[in-house]
Amino acid sequence: MAAKPGERKLQILQVLAQMLEKPHHEKITTAALAAQLEVSEAALYRHFASKAQMFEGLIEFIEHTLFGLINKISVEEQLGVKQVEAIMTLLLGFAQKNPGMTRVLIGDALVHENERLQSRINQLHDRIEATLKQSLRIAVTQDELPATLDAAAKANLLLAFVVGRWHQFAKSGFKRAPKEFWEAQWPGMLA
Repeated sequence: MAAKPGERKLQILQVLAQMLEKPHHEKITTAALAAQLEVSEAALYRHFASKAQMFEGLIEFIEHTLFGLINKISVEEQLGVKQVEAIMTLLLGFAQKNPGMTRVLIGDALVHENERLQSRINQLHDRIEATLKQSLRIAVTQDELPATLDAAAKANLLLAFVVGRWHQFAKSGFKRAPKEFWEAQWPGMLA
């Protein structure tokens, strides 16, 4: 029995993400992806018009997953500092569980692809930073953090930390876990 179109699309994206998990990666081609799936390249193009569309599918999955969970945190956690901690832990944990997606998040997998893909990742980073800034502002209004806190500067620092940990993870061949030292580092992050 043949797979349903949506299932095949998901399967293509899953295999693409698995291929991105290889520490000593080569450029992923549609031919290599088709070979992994044991289908023709033409079969891939029945589901995606281009390789860029495949990467867009991965980015959409990342956005949907991360912001779905971030929104849940924002609704369930009333304290701003706890929101920030939960969001940071989520971002580091997502990368740790999804090494291939981490290469997309840092733009490493997009180097030779359409530049609009990197723009999408930059927008995703901006949205994360804005979310962190909002949670920091909540923490200030709740007197958890000093009124003098520059929420924009602190949110930028937190995002830079996360992206740095993602980068370290990918460049170490996925050996340096993003959450390594996190419990010891978090208490000083908002100082």
